[in-house]
Amino acid sequence: MLIEELLSQELSKGLFALYKLDVPPVQLVFQKTKKEFEGDLTLVVFPFVKASRKAPEETALEIGTYLAGHLTEVSTFNAVKGFLNIVVSTDYWLTYFKGVEKQKDYAIRPVNETGDKVMVEYSSPNTNKPLHLGHIRNNLLGFSIAEILKAGGKQVVKATLVNDRGIHICKSMLAWKKWGAGETPDNTSDTACRKGDHLVGKYYVLFDKEFKVQSSKLLEQGMSKEDAEKKAPIILEVQEMLRKWEEGDPEVRTLWTLMNGWVYKGFESTYRTLGVDFDKTYYESETYLLGKKIIEQGLRKYVFEKKADHSVRIDLTADGLDEKVLLRPDGTSVYMTQDLGTAVQRFSESPDLNRLIYVVGSEQDYHFKVLFLILKKLGYKWAEDCFHLSYGMVELPEGRMKSREGTVVDADDLIKEMIDTAREMTLELGKTEFSDPAEAEELYRKIGLGALKYFMLKVDPKKKMLFNPKESIDLQGNTGPFIQYAYTRIRSILRKSELADGYLSWTADFIPEQKEKELIKLIYSFPAVIQEAGNSFNPGTIANFVYELAREYNHFYQDCPILKQESVSRRNFRLSLSAKTAEVISFSMKLLGIEVPERM
Repeated sequence: MLIEELLSQELSKGLFALYKLDVPPVQLVFQKTKKEFEGDLTLVVFPFVKASRKAPEETALEIGTYLAGHLTEVSTFNAVKGFLNIVVSTDYWLTYFKGVEKQKDYAIRPVNETGDKVMVEYSSPNTNKPLHLGHIRNNLLGFSIAEILKAGGKQVVKATLVNDRGIHICKSMLAWKKWGAGETPDNTSDTACRKGDHLVGKYYVLFDKEFKVQSSKLLEQGMSKEDAEKKAPIILEVQEMLRKWEEGDPEVRTLWTLMNGWVYKGFESTYRTLGVDFDKTYYESETYLLGKKIIEQGLRKYVFEKKADHSVRIDLTADGLDEKVLLRPDGTSVYMTQDLGTAVQRFSESPDLNRLIYVVGSEQDYHFKVLFLILKKLGYKWAEDCFHLSYGMVELPEGRMKSREGTVVDADDLIKEMIDTAREMTLELGKTEFSDPAEAEELYRKIGLGALKYFMLKVDPKKKMLFNPKESIDLQGNTGPFIQYAYTRIRSILRKSELADGYLSWTADFIPEQKEKELIKLIYSFPAVIQEAGNSFNPGTIANFVYELAREYNHFYQDCPILKQESVSRRNFRLSLSAKTAEVISFSMKLLGIEVPERM
């Protein structure tokens, strides 16, 4: 039984025996003791002072005396004002470690133990440009949260919604039709555009440049900025193309299929390199029609209103929002249209779905407030189960990125840069043990991607982050390579041990040193860390845990001889402790989507 459970059960009995207080164990919470105080777990006793009729410190001492007298697991205790700090016995820690040292899945809850089915939607790119730095954070967050929730016992469906239709897609299509001259990823002379998503993104940027030229000319003719942007000839053309697409025009649809195909192939390559995957892919082109049907139903229920210009809207001003357009005057749909359709489709397909998590940047906060409110007004009870995981934008030292201006940091370029930097750093330090170039390149890939992923995930998703590639790949400090290096150090020790398969056999005929106990306590806390990360949808909880574990192991390594330890039992214990630490590091990093190399 976990020490917190033992203490809560006994404390419940003790409060009744001491003060006639009837408090269920589930309501009694012990916290991790702050590092500046002696102890493992702390109880706040202020809630019991009224019943004890004694000062907080005296109450804490009285409760501590009771627990120590009834639980051998309580070694000693101390009171600081209204805080009872409990030192857990060495025997408890050793017994716990012996029970889990060979259980590889000790921190994982069986799938469906919670009975929850969760869908996590992430990536959700537009098919008019390649993935960029912002998409990287999105993909890494979504993938890691899905893996953490699975480890926490939930049935998880990884989903992506491809925004494959709309005015933005038509912009790339129209520009390619005007200026592409039959250019394809296979025959382009532009080496930067040999991936289909890059080629399509090139024409998206060209469209915007031409739009600015045309609208500027109209401004010079005395037209207002708003009218100039609405009446630029190229905007009118692209609106007509969208209308034809929705009408199923064969020529427009053929071009759409061709160019989207280029993009999908490019996306698949980037996803494969990044190490993310999906169980289910939805396409806006397939869900927007359902969205239109839902809007028709909403009109019949008087939830929506058709205006004089034939647009369909919903007035949310009474809810503190604004009036939202759901269909344009020409009948074409907007983002909200397809999002309504997609949400309904997902819960229709999976009636047992308990939670739908949208991993989308904070600039879409308002959109999701409106979406969830509309779903509630339409009468969908499961609207309460929809959650927007809003994360902060990624910025660079030089500022924000803009897709239309072609100033984004391309995902493929960034990944390559990280791998190249890992190669340069490793060769400069002379760290590599590999003579085979292919093995060395695999190492550089793991280090480069590990640095990128860890740096992205260690920050609380709600916060904006400044991405610094050089800082992320440092072998010192809170970085992915630092943790990977700690893992390889342990694996090297285990290889050098040259012991038989039974080398982990040991007996508790010694008193563990403090550094050994600190490692056991971290290993003990890992299951709770996974649950905390899943409950808060924050992979940073795992990232900072595994950094602390790697750092603590380095302290242990410096202070506690392993292979040179004369006592066979103690040496085997330390090897076992090392092996378990490596296992926890490896699994923690796996939850972040990071591979750990065997050698560095």
